[in-house]
Amino acid sequence: MVTLGTASAAPGEIDTGRLEVGEARDGSAVGLPVAVVNGVDDGRTLYIQAASDGDELNGVGVIRRVLPRLDPAELSGTILVCGIVNYHAFQVAEHRNPIDDTKMNRAYPGDHSGTSSERIAAATFDAAISADLVLDLHQGSTSRMIDEVRVRCGSRHRLHSDCLELAKVFGCGHILDQKGPDGQLARAAPDEGVPTIDPELGGCVGWDESSIQRGVDGVFNVLTYYDFLDGRHDPRPQTRATGFEQYGSPVGGLVDLQVDLGDRVSRGETLFEVTDVFGRTKAEITADSNGIFWRARRLPQVATGEYVCSVGTNIDTY
Repeated sequence: MVTLGTASAAPGEIDTGRLEVGEARDGSAVGLPVAVVNGVDDGRTLYIQAASDGDELNGVGVIRRVLPRLDPAELSGTILVCGIVNYHAFQVAEHRNPIDDTKMNRAYPGDHSGTSSERIAAATFDAAISADLVLDLHQGSTSRMIDEVRVRCGSRHRLHSDCLELAKVFGCGHILDQKGPDGQLARAAPDEGVPTIDPELGGCVGWDESSIQRGVDGVFNVLTYYDFLDGRHDPRPQTRATGFEQYGSPVGGLVDLQVDLGDRVSRGETLFEVTDVFGRTKAEITADSNGIFWRARRLPQVATGEYVCSVGTNIDTY
C-alpha cells in the first residue's frame, strides 16, 4: 500500500485524495489534490507536481491529460502526483501565495511549523524526496517563452549528470543548465539524492495547447525510458544553454521585438526597439552575446528599467 495524504493505493490500484497543509481563514481544512498510481510490478517511484506558482497552469493541463491514460495494470513502480501545489495562489489566479506573499518555489525544503508557503513546501518536499525522480512542472508565468527544461542543481553537484539525463529524456528541445536560487525544489531535492528537473512549458495566460502536449509527451518519455511502462524511448539531442542574460528597457515606451522566440541571435544584433506613442524610436537594444532568444514580455508597454526579454547563452548540444 502506497499513501500520499488521504490517497492510498495497493498494487494495481489508483486513488485520489487530499494532502492537508493547514487551514483557511474560516478554519476549514486546506488540502492539496493528490493521486497515487501504484503499478502491479515493482519499480521506481516518480513524483510529479504542478502549479507551484499559482498562475502557471500548463502543468495542471499536463496532469489532467496524463492521469486518465495511466493503467496501474500496465505500470511498474509508483507515480505520486500533486496536481496543485500553491493552493491559495491558484484560487485567485496569482503567482505568489497571497497568505504570506511568498513565491512557493523559493520556499523549499520548507518548514512544517512555518508560514503557509513553508508548510506547503515541507509537505510536498516530503513526497518528492520519497521518490526516485521528480518532475516539477512550471511555465513562464504570463511571459512568452520557449518550451524548455531547467536543471538547477549546478554543474558541480553530485547529481548533475542524473538531472541532465532526466532533462534530456523529458525532451522539450531546450535545456537551461544553470544553478538555481535557494529554495527551488529542483535545487533542494537533488541535495537529498533525488534527480529533479523543472520543465518550463512555454508561457501564456491560461492554457497553451502546444506546450501542454509537449509536457504530456515529456512525462511519457520519462515513464518509458525509466521502465515504468513497456516500450523504448531514445532521447534526442537537446540544445543547451548554461548562461542566461536578461534585458530591460532604458526608457519608457512601447516595445517592438525584432526577433522571434527560439531564434539564434548574434552579439550586436538588435533584440528590440522602444518607441513613443507616436512611433518615434527612443532606444534600440542589442544582444551582448551570441545565443537563443529565450523569453519575452507579453505586453508592449514598459517603464524605465522594466524587464523585456532574455537570451540563453553559452549554447551547445547535449
